[in-house]
Amino acid sequence: MDLDFGLTDLSGTFSVLDVTLALSLAFVASVVVAWTYRATHRNISYSQSYVHTLIILGMLIALIMLVVGSNIARAFALVGALSVVRFRNAIKETRDVGFIFLVMAVGMACGTRFYALAAIATLLICLVILLMHRFNWFALEVKRQLVKVQVPADGEDHGPTVEDVLLRLTDEHELISTESVRGGALLELAYTARLKKDVTPGQLVSSLRESTAGQKAAVLTGYDQTDL
Repeated sequence: MDLDFGLTDLSGTFSVLDVTLALSLAFVASVVVAWTYRATHRNISYSQSYVHTLIILGMLIALIMLVVGSNIARAFALVGALSVVRFRNAIKETRDVGFIFLVMAVGMACGTRFYALAAIATLLICLVILLMHRFNWFALEVKRQLVKVQVPADGEDHGPTVEDVLLRLTDEHELISTESVRGGALLELAYTARLKKDVTPGQLVSSLRESTAGQKAAVLTGYDQTDL
């Protein structure tokens, strides 16, 4: 007796081998993408659960493409079903979004059985990511610091004193905010600055504290101006 291992639905026919191959290739390709993400990640915001999500998402997209097939009605029904899902976790880096779209594209290729396309695209795109990481493409060498210094709010203008220190120890600086702190007892001045090559953040902090009678001073490096 012949056994039919084909899975038949309204969108067409695919075999168990097709399903296994699509999901397996989606898994392997997603693992390659996840490994590339881990190998090229530089900041402290690395999340193991995010990497696991990349692998799961790649396989899920492949499964969804197998389910939808070429059935337009089923595709619209799926969009409606997924629209109730709400994701509240903010993406910490813009490159994380790129990896999400990459595993989605790979999953779609696997689910539509473009196996060669999925394999070649995964290898080439991951290779480009590794090259960009290895040779540090498009890095901006000019580093700026965020300088915060507190001065007494006694009616006297302490700005020129702080400016003198910044003129002496930085190549360039710019005042970006003035804020009242400690119930109005102090003013906090915030500057963006680029330190001179022979000046350390510690030296700048010490000089600022001397000019403000020991008030708090801080130098933040590697900040993102969009956070200000």
